Formats: sequence, structure tokens, C-alpha cells
Amino acid sequence: MSEKHIDDVSGIETTGHEWDGIRELDNPLPRWWLYILYASIIWSIGYAIFYPAIPLISSYTKGTLGYSSRAEVHDAMAAAKASQAVYLTKLSNASLEEIRTDSELLEFSLAGGKSAFNVNCSQCHGSGAGGAPGYPNLNDDEWLWGGSLDAIYATIRHGARNDQSDDTRLSQMPAFLADGILDRGQISQIAEHVLSLSGQSTDAVAAAAGKELYVENCQACHEEGGIGNAELGAPPLNNDIWLYGGDKKTIEQSIAYSRNGVMPAWGKILDDETVKQLTIYVHSLGGGQ
Repeated sequence: MSEKHIDDVSGIETTGHEWDGIRELDNPLPRWWLYILYASIIWSIGYAIFYPAIPLISSYTKGTLGYSSRAEVHDAMAAAKASQAVYLTKLSNASLEEIRTDSELLEFSLAGGKSAFNVNCSQCHGSGAGGAPGYPNLNDDEWLWGGSLDAIYATIRHGARNDQSDDTRLSQMPAFLADGILDRGQISQIAEHVLSLSGQSTDAVAAAAGKELYVENCQACHEEGGIGNAELGAPPLNNDIWLYGGDKKTIEQSIAYSRNGVMPAWGKILDDETVKQLTIYVHSLGGGQ
């Protein structure tokens, strides 16, 4: 049995461990620390008895109090739904214009619409509805299918180019190169003309040739001067607002291979009251007509 070693400075016995001449003092744990440890052990045992705590193979211990945070959330949601019932009933029976002009329904719809937007729409249109390439910005006054309350409602409810609704927003731009309608040189000329509509063309000769091709192939949908046609979902081409990008290469890509973005028919996913709230919220963002 080795002799006990007492530290010369503190007078406290060491543990017998030594590292590079450094010895560890065998100080007892502070009593307050031990009391907290014992209290924590007692508390954990009590918690396991009274509350759900121990996982089993296919379930878990329920606890003697029968408490469930899931049930608590369910009850809270039910209470919230009950408090909203009167407004949801009014929403169901009111027109969009009546909702917009009723201060209480408007406030309720804006709050509910924002929440529904964050859950269902922000993934594509962005949390601030600023959009992204291929996903329209909902803050401006440029609308593919119209920015009135009724138009926005129809777009949200039926979506675009999907197989979920017979009334989906449907437009089909030809893939002028892939379909063999135009060659690359002609597409380049049309792109120059499109750029000229917003003052961006750098090749006047090509733009002039592209104008004739535009009249023959594009004007029926995008209208004279590129003002667009919301009834056909044909965007204006005479400004700096572009869904996929406004540089020549991107415009050529759009003409050559078309663009066919799809939006779900939210009327198949959300109830009509939520679709109305979304409509009111989107219309309020700044660009609603």
C-alpha cells in the first residue's frame, strides 16, 4: 500500500494521479453541488412517474397525470378555430369586394392570407413575394393573368398549366426552334426586336428584320408593341420586368424552347376561405389592380 501524499502548499491529500509532476488534489465536491445533484435525481424520477417520459417499443409511458403536449396543442388549435368560426362563415358568404371593403374581414383576411402565403407560396415566390426566375414578383403591377381580385382568385384557385383543374390558366407558347418553325438566325433577330421594345437593342438592322418575324409569329399573343395580353397569359415585352431574364441569351432561349411553368390548383388543396384570404393578401401587396 502506497503512502498518502499530502500537498505541501494546501495541506490537502492528493488522489495519487500524477501527470508530468502535476498532482491532483482530492478536494471533496461542494455540498451545494451535491444537493443539486440529489435534487435533480429526485426530480427526474418524479417527472418519469407523473409525465410521459420513457420510450417503449411502440409507445411510451403516459405518466400518472395523463398530460400530453400534443393534446394541449390540439385543444389550443380547436379553440383558435372556434374563435375564427364567425369570421370564416362571413368570409364564406362574402364576395371578394365585400371582404376588401369590410375593415374587420379585411384585417382577418390579411392576417390569415399572410400565414397561408408563408406556408404554401413563399417557397416559390419568396417570403417577401419578390419572386425569382420563373416565379413572378407579386409586389409590382405586372400580371400574367391580371391583377384584379377576381383574376388573382382564379389564378390561385385553378393554378396554371396543371392537370388538377379543368379551369387552369392555360397558355402554350410554341418552341420556335425545337418545333422547327424558325432557325437560330431568325430567333436572334426577333430577340433584337424584343430588346428594342424596351430600348435595349444594339443591332438596329437585326431588330428591323426581327420586327417582321415578330408580327408573323408573336404579335397575336404579345400584341403590337409588345404590350402583352393578360387574357392569354402573354407578358408585356416593352418594359424591364422579365420572368426568366431580359438579356438576349435568355430571350433567345425562351423563344427557341418556350417556357411552361406550372402552378398548383390551390382550390384542390386549400378550402375556399383560405383561397379568398390569399387573394386579399396578394392583392394588397402593392400591385393589385
